[in-house]
Formats: sequence, structure tokens, C-alpha cells
Amino acid sequence: MLPLAELIRQQLEDSARVKKSFSDQLIHGLVTFTEKSAASLKAGGKLVFFGNGGSASDALHLSAELVVRLRATRPGLPSLALTANPSVLTAAANDFGFEQIFARQIESLVAANDVLVALSTSGNSPNILHGVEAGRVRGAYLVAFTGETGGALASKVDLLLNVPSQDPQRIQESHITIGHIACSLIEQLLFPTLP
Repeated sequence: MLPLAELIRQQLEDSARVKKSFSDQLIHGLVTFTEKSAASLKAGGKLVFFGNGGSASDALHLSAELVVRLRATRPGLPSLALTANPSVLTAAANDFGFEQIFARQIESLVAANDVLVALSTSGNSPNILHGVEAGRVRGAYLVAFTGETGGALASKVDLLLNVPSQDPQRIQESHITIGHIACSLIEQLLFPTLP
């Protein structure tokens, strides 16, 4: 086995390589996501994030950046993560099945001027797919943060932000990078006079 310091260096280089390989299409998609999100917030909408496992934590993280702040001290922005309420998650799973835990919340919380963001490394999780379908019924703008292929989500969303990797840890690292960039730019678009 290589020394741990060398293994760490290799992982850092791999993580940086994935981010440096973002295509022009992905970068233009990030521009679209930022603009659509800012327009939604300006019109009284909100951003709604959801995902499983590590992506559930990423959903919480990105929602917090909007509600609290990322870089600028400014008014809070409406955002929520569908992974935040264990009572709702367990009740929906118990009464309707795990595949409906997000769809049920989307039926009650999402409106036509909202941006719904599904985070999934594979793009194939049934509860994520059902959530996106519920968002389509509600008229939300549908975005997916995924891995390289986009999985089944690729054909079900308005905007696909697919990271050029099939490694879940690199995909999730990139999702946070994409999310941080978007949150930072949303702040700049909505509050251009703030430092």
C-alpha cells in the first residue's frame, strides 16, 4: 500500500480532475439554474431540494445557504429541504411507502413558481423519480443534480446538471461545488449592492 499522504494526494487530484472536466454544457446549465432560481425567488417562489443518503445532507446544506447566507449578509431566501422533518418522512413511508416520501411533501409544499432540485448520484432512485413526477404535476421548474449519465432522471427534468463521473463521492463533492457556486451567484443577482 502507498503511504497515506500519497493516497490522500491522489484523492485530492481525482476530485480536482472531475471539477476541472466540467463541460461547457454543464457550465451553461449552471448559468440557467442560477438565473431560473433568482427569477423564481424574485417572483415569490422558493427552492426545494431533496435526495437520499449523502444527497439528503447536501439538500439540507444547500437550503441552509439560501435561508441563512453563503457570502453576503442579506435577507433570508425561501428554501427548504424535504429531508428535514423525520415525522413527515416516517409517516409518509409508513402510510404510502418509501417511494412516496418526497412526492407526498411536494404535493403539499411546491407551487408552480418554485424550483425543485433533485439530487441523485445515479438518477434512478424510485422516490426521487416519483418526487419529480409530483413536481411536474405542480408545475415547478425541475432540476436534477446527477452523475454522468443522469439515469432515468435525465428525461424527466427541465434541466440536467450531470457531473462527469460515475464515482458517488466525486459526484457528491461536485454537487456541493455546483450548489455553492449557484448560491453565491444568486446572492449577487438578487443583492448586487452587497459586498
